Amino acid sequence: PYLLAFSAGAMLYVVVEELIPEMAEGEHSHIGTILFAVGFLLMFVLVGCNKEATELRKKQVVVYTYDSFISEWGPAPVLEKLFEEHSDYDLVFISVGDAAQVLSKATVERANPRADVLIGIDNNLFEKAKYSNILEPYVSHNLKEVPEYLLFDDKGTLSPYDWSNFAFIYDTQSDVPEPKSLLDLTNEVYNKKIILMDPRTSTPGLGFVAWTLAQFGDAAVNYWYALRPNILTMAPGWDTGYGLFTSGEAPLVISYTTSPAYHVEYDNTDRYKALIFPEGHPYQVEGAGIVKRCKNPEGAKEFIDFLLSEEDQS
Repeated sequence: PYLLAFSAGAMLYVVVEELIPEMAEGEHSHIGTILFAVGFLLMFVLVGCNKEATELRKKQVVVYTYDSFISEWGPAPVLEKLFEEHSDYDLVFISVGDAAQVLSKATVERANPRADVLIGIDNNLFEKAKYSNILEPYVSHNLKEVPEYLLFDDKGTLSPYDWSNFAFIYDTQSDVPEPKSLLDLTNEVYNKKIILMDPRTSTPGLGFVAWTLAQFGDAAVNYWYALRPNILTMAPGWDTGYGLFTSGEAPLVISYTTSPAYHVEYDNTDRYKALIFPEGHPYQVEGAGIVKRCKNPEGAKEFIDFLLSEEDQS
C-alpha cells in the first residue's frame, strides 16, 4: 500500500506540473502544486471522516419523540438502558416538542430523514401521518399481543405501545368546586382556572377538541365560546401545561385518567383527582413507527419489537 500511495503521489505531481501549464508559470510555480496536493489530501480526509460517520450512524437508532417522554420521570431513560443491554445498537432519543411536532419535523425531513423511529403519533394524528407518507409499515411479531381494538391498521403502519383515556385533573386543595361535566367547565366560577394545550402542536390539546366535537357536534363552536373566558392558557405541549398545573397556576388541566397514579406512586400524594364526566371519555392510543428511507431500518425494527415486548411493557 505504501508503494501504491507513492506511485499515486508521483502521478499527481506529473499531472499538475506537466499537464496543467498555468500552474507552473511565475516565480512561485510550486506553490500551486503544493496547494493542489493539500486540497486533494483534505478531500480524502473528509471522505474518510464521512465514511466513519456513516459507519457510526449504522450503530445508532435515532428516535424522535415528545418532551415528557425523555424527561427524568419519563420512560426514555429506563427504555434506553434496557434496550442497549439487549442490543448492539446505541439508542438516541431526540425531543422535538410535542407529538404533533414530531410528525411535522419528520414530514419536513422526509426527503433526507434524520430519524429512524417516530414515537407519540396518536389515533387523532394517524390519518395525517398516512397522508404525509413518511411511515414504513412493519408488522412486529409482538403485535399479536396487542388487543385488536388498539391497532391502528393491519399493516403495522404504527405500532401501539400505550393508551389512556383523556380526563380533566382537579387539584383537590383548590378553592373552586369540583366540576361534574364538560358543561360545568363553562361556569363563571372557573374563570381563568383551566389549562389546555394547543391542538396544533399537542395531542392532548387535539384530543380535547375531538372530545368536544364528538359531544356537542355543530354546537361545539358555541361551547368553545362559552369556555374561552375560563381558559388560563393554551400551552404548546402537555409537559408545559401540566407543569403549570402542578405549580399551582390553575386547579384544572386536560390530561389522562392515569395521571393521578403517577403522583401516588412517585409523590406519595392523592392530591390530584381525575374527574369522571357522564359524557364519557375518549381514549388516546400512542404509536411508534419506522420512518421511510431511514438510515437504520434493521435497528428500527429491533427497537419496535422491544417496545412491544413483555419486558418493556411491564
